Amino acid sequence: MTELLKVRDLRTNFYTYRGVVKALNGVDLTIDTEEFFGLAGETGCGKSVTALSIMRLIEEPGKIEGGKIIFNGRDLLKLSEDEMRRIRGKEISMIFQEPKTALNPVFKVNFQIAEAISEAYNLKTKEAVKKVEGVLKDVEMADPSKVAEQYPHELSGGMAQRVLIGMTLSAKPKLLIADEPTSSLDVSIQAQIMKLMNDLVKKLKISVLLITHDLGLIAENCNRVAIMYAGNVVECGDVRTIFKKPAHPYTIGLLAALDMSKERGNLLTIEGIVPDLVNPPPGCRFHPRCPSVMKICSVEKPRTLEISSGHSVACFLYDNGRRLDDG
Repeated sequence: MTELLKVRDLRTNFYTYRGVVKALNGVDLTIDTEEFFGLAGETGCGKSVTALSIMRLIEEPGKIEGGKIIFNGRDLLKLSEDEMRRIRGKEISMIFQEPKTALNPVFKVNFQIAEAISEAYNLKTKEAVKKVEGVLKDVEMADPSKVAEQYPHELSGGMAQRVLIGMTLSAKPKLLIADEPTSSLDVSIQAQIMKLMNDLVKKLKISVLLITHDLGLIAENCNRVAIMYAGNVVECGDVRTIFKKPAHPYTIGLLAALDMSKERGNLLTIEGIVPDLVNPPPGCRFHPRCPSVMKICSVEKPRTLEISSGHSVACFLYDNGRRLDDG
């Protein structure tokens, strides 16, 4: 496989009345062609900010402060807004968390899908409208002609998400960013949506960045996963490796909290709370909650090391020199 997206040292801040929120603290990610890649972590860890930064949709008071976002050989941070606009939708598409709020409430489904098709392929509106029912059939909508004439408020959550998936994939992008695509759906509809996404991704041969706090979705759908904590990627690797041999104390804690074999009432938790990113802890941002904390952890940010083929972790436990120094 070849690299499609390479994010290096991505830093994004938000300038608020409370101070500077240091949302992304040097994020590194690599997504290959035709790969289903997962990005997981607690709420507030920076998953959605990472996605919006990749799309260059960070608005005031936010600002991308530095780094590189290399997509298909081009650094997106060096492109003009006009150049970036031609990439959004056509080469990189995004499904947002709430499907009904992502659709325009005053326009029918057929108009919104036709508009997406028209912009992607430079077609006249009449020509684009003719393709709408085909898009709805592709996402397995039960009655495409009826749905095409409906407004977003007339759709169920699952139907609205199918419409959004149809819109985003109608342009056959190289990368689909799915930000919590099933968070507002019940379990049975969630399974249907994920199966639909998998089928379409295989058919179109595109890459997916799946953003979620649900590790079950990651395990069932992704090839590789990156674990985020407080604006940093702390561990990354093959899904099987991460789930069977987690390395970072945070990843170990997340998976331990999901262990359904524990007796009720004895489920393990990660002590403490996610830090305030206006005043984040120095060094490793996880150190105030870490059961394996060392002196160096509160002083320096750990570097990312490859501890086995394709498996990397940012933790002083795996930096032998540092661990020996700290005892």
